Order: sequence, then structure tokens, then C-alpha cells
Amino acid sequence: MLCSNNSTSPLCSFGSPWPDLNDGLFYNDAITIDGEVVKEPKAILRDGMELVYHRLPWREPDAPYLLQVLYEDDDMIALNKPPGLQVLPGGLFQQRTVLMQLQWRASKGSSSLAIQGSHPVPVHRLGRGTSGILLCAKTKVAKTSLAAYFADGTSLIGDSSNANMEQSKTRKISKIYRALVNGILNQDKIIIKQPIGTMRYPGVAKGLYVASPSGKPALSKVEVLERDSQLNQTLVQVEIESGRPHQIRIHLSFIGHPLLGDPLYDVGGQPMCFDSEHEDESFAEDGSVIQKSCVILLSNPESHEFDFTSCRGYERPAKPVPGDCGYYLHAHQLVLSHPTKNEVGIQ
Repeated sequence: MLCSNNSTSPLCSFGSPWPDLNDGLFYNDAITIDGEVVKEPKAILRDGMELVYHRLPWREPDAPYLLQVLYEDDDMIALNKPPGLQVLPGGLFQQRTVLMQLQWRASKGSSSLAIQGSHPVPVHRLGRGTSGILLCAKTKVAKTSLAAYFADGTSLIGDSSNANMEQSKTRKISKIYRALVNGILNQDKIIIKQPIGTMRYPGVAKGLYVASPSGKPALSKVEVLERDSQLNQTLVQVEIESGRPHQIRIHLSFIGHPLLGDPLYDVGGQPMCFDSEHEDESFAEDGSVIQKSCVILLSNPESHEFDFTSCRGYERPAKPVPGDCGYYLHAHQLVLSHPTKNEVGIQ
């Protein structure tokens, strides 16, 4: 199945309106041990017990839900993700994600995703503010193969051996993006090889990805498509041969041309505002605040006594985090060797 980008046919799009998560439809406020609701705040855990935390419901921020199908067969489905929609659950978005919409579609008996053994899942990520092609696997075989394509491409970067240079020319997947950046790029083509690492940053528990000489190798090929001197903007096409988180945003800001509207990354591939003296480590990966009592509850198995009375949901951090939107970045083209068929190009 192949749909054009401007198609409005109902056969080429799907999506279920988001439910009110405060109505108790998905979760009850409870903590269970071996299936029994915990009523005693100082309950004792023993080896072999199964503890499950059913989080408190909270109202998630608004997010788009309609997903356009660009390509689909028995092995995979390529979606046109709108900006503002998160791919996987995390932080503020637990239900309003691409994954939940795929699962909703698979649950419908008339859907092609509802075939026996189909468990549709994204095989890579796009930032919440990034639009464009998102590749999802429908079978375990396809998931394994497609995930390997992405991993293999990244692993080749940084190895200058002739063998790997030749392999990079025959990569099994190619990702091309389009971005609108601040300023006028003078060169028509630029290759950026700046490594990407992490730094401590308030709002991101595992560290914020930034340009770092001690980071992991990353390679982006930039080509100018159009210059607008009046607005001081440049439209560029970027092919990434590695898949570091936020790579395009970091690389373009590193060379002095941050994405237009990017609330986080500034010139040099660093965050716009950062005060190391006021760091707070009680954050989820996407920047949502986690109550520390819940962190202890879920991540400290050596403690056998827990206080279950003060676990709450998430709050929005004050400083910009990677999941914030506003920038102009679109996954424009994806060319890959099909897991079971011949080469397919999606754009």
C-alpha cells in the first residue's frame, strides 16, 4: 500500500481520539503485591513477590492523533508522524503516543495490523517536535532486521578502515531530513563529524545530549536547498549516517545555525540556558518531574520497606527539555532494503 503525502483518503490514515485519562478508563490508583491491593503503607516485601504500581491518572497535554499511512505491507508500516506527537510512552505522555495508536489499530478486527502474531512497534524514534516518516515493524522478524539496519549504520561511523568505508556505501537504510535553520549557510554542502555526548542538565535524568569532543562519533551530510536572505533563513537537507539522539539539532547548532524555533539548542550545540549550580536530579528522561518517593519505590529493590502513600504523577520542568516543540524538522525520505523483499523508497 502506497499513499501520497497529500492524500485525504480515509484508507490512508487512522487514529482514535484520545480518551479523558481522568475517567479511570486505563488505570486505577493502586499498588499490588502478587495481585492483591496494598492497604498497609508499611508493607513488607519478600523475595519472589511481584510488585506492580498502577500510576495515578492525570490529564495529559493535548496531542495530535491522526496518523497517515505512507506505506504498508505484511512486515512493516511507514507513518507520517505529525509534530507534537510522542513516539513512545514517557513522562507527560503515557497514552497519547504513536505506540498507543498502533495498538488501538491492531485491536480492530478489520485492520491489517490485526493479523495473527502482529505486534506493531516503532523501530526508531523521532523527536516529539519532528514530523515525517516513522518506520514501524509488524512482525518480530521485521523488527529484528530493521533495528539492525539502524544499529549497523551508527556502528560504522568513526571507523576509518577501508572495509567499513565500503560498507557505508552499501548501507541498508538511508534517512534524509529537511530542516529550516537560522542564518545563511555560505557553503552548498557541509559534512559535520562532531561527536555527541551527554552533560548533566536539570530536567533530563540520563543527561542531555550535546556536542562534546569526548562523545560518540556522529556524521551528518548537509546540503543547502534554498537561502532566504530577507528572512535570514536557510532550508537544508540532511542525511544522517549515524543515529545519535537529537543529532541534527545538535550538529546544525554546532556549526552556528540552530533550527528555527528550537527552544533548547543554541550555537555550539549546547543548551541555551544552563545553571550547573541549580541541578535537580528528580526528573524523568523527557524532563517530567518524578516524585522521589516513587523513584525509591520502583528502583530500590534492596529496601524491603516502602512508603506507598506519597507517590504522585508528573509535573512540567521550568527549563527547556528535548521533548519541547517549536523547531522545523521533517523526516523527508527513507530508503531501505526490505526485510523480506526488494528495496523500497518512501518519501
